[in-house]
Amino acid sequence: MSASPAVLMRLVASAFTVAEKAGAIVRKVLHSGELGIVEKTGANDLQTLADRLAQQSICASLSRSFPKITIIGEEDLPPEEIKEDLIESGHSEEILQKTCPAEYRDLKEEELVVWVDPLDGTKEYTEGLLDNVTVLIGIAYEGRAIAGVINQPFYNYQLGEGASLGRTMWGIPGLGAFGFQLQEVPGDRRIVTTTRSHSNKQVTDCVDAMEPHEVIRVGGAGNKIIQLVEGKASAYVFASPGCKKWDTCAPEALLLAVGGKLTDMHGNAYCYNANVKHMNSAGVLATLRNHEYYVSRVPQSVLQALKSD
Repeated sequence: MSASPAVLMRLVASAFTVAEKAGAIVRKVLHSGELGIVEKTGANDLQTLADRLAQQSICASLSRSFPKITIIGEEDLPPEEIKEDLIESGHSEEILQKTCPAEYRDLKEEELVVWVDPLDGTKEYTEGLLDNVTVLIGIAYEGRAIAGVINQPFYNYQLGEGASLGRTMWGIPGLGAFGFQLQEVPGDRRIVTTTRSHSNKQVTDCVDAMEPHEVIRVGGAGNKIIQLVEGKASAYVFASPGCKKWDTCAPEALLLAVGGKLTDMHGNAYCYNANVKHMNSAGVLATLRNHEYYVSRVPQSVLQALKSD
């Protein structure tokens, strides 16, 4: 009889189906027309019924199956009884069949921290820019992002009526990334993706310093990392505080799994321990290749303004 799958593989296999369930909740709330929007800190920082229900579903489902993990979600929700129809207890059999990288084989539940963004790109969600929206579940061990699951609830929505909506991608460094076709921007082109709704002079100065051939402005951190791994952008440059650990943990793991890198603007890694501050204070710089080039182009004024954690 073969040994039972490693805790990490069981957690990722569950997170996969849990993310799909959250994606279905996000679609259902949109189709109901009742988004239940509230402003958290202002018009660019929104929360909807979809954020609330998706987080309840993810956190309750994972903690029921893995009671000893630490889960940190974006939304600050009051404790309440979770309806049974929000609970997802299934798992991806396909993921359980994969071999866990040796360095993660003996990890224990209580050593893992799960960072959850139930709906990344909430502003875009409320504005109908649905391809920007993702559900992010990142898993960290000893401060490092070691697994990530990203669901795109509205993938294919441009195809219109009758299209099969949504997809889920996942990755573990040392094992690989699945659920999409890895593509790269041609080596002689620099395409920078950056924020759509949180820009300022510092952000644009830093983007310009990269000497890009093209700049794309879209919402959602998860969405920008998908652009990197699907060959639509070469670098994600955001020289400002604003992103949080739940925005970057899952995307960073997926990027690492295909040989990419995510750091602050100084080129330093972020730490995903349970007790770290949530804000990524020194900005985000993510690339599939040539990370050092982009770090070297960050203006001194930006480095002085953004202190590493």
